[in-house]
Amino acid sequence: MEEPNKHSPKRMCVTCRKSQPKSQLLRIVKLADGTIKPDKSGKAEGRGTYICNDAICFKQCVKKRGLNRAFKCNISEDVYKQIEESLIG
Repeated sequence: MEEPNKHSPKRMCVTCRKSQPKSQLLRIVKLADGTIKPDKSGKAEGRGTYICNDAICFKQCVKKRGLNRAFKCNISEDVYKQIEESLIG
């Protein structure tokens, strides 16, 4: 049973900039070797950023290249497709 006053960590979506509970967002992580992938566990080591778990926010992220800004590097279409599959699945 969960404690009533337990703190729920919040994170900001890289696209819409809304703060939401961490459990409602998808974490995208850049590993030490430069690989960028979705992190459903939320515990992978590396630089992380968050995106809302909905198609509209994801499409805006692709359009505005939000992950490119967040990770300060160019991100291939394959990575965006992998993230989209993670959101759907």
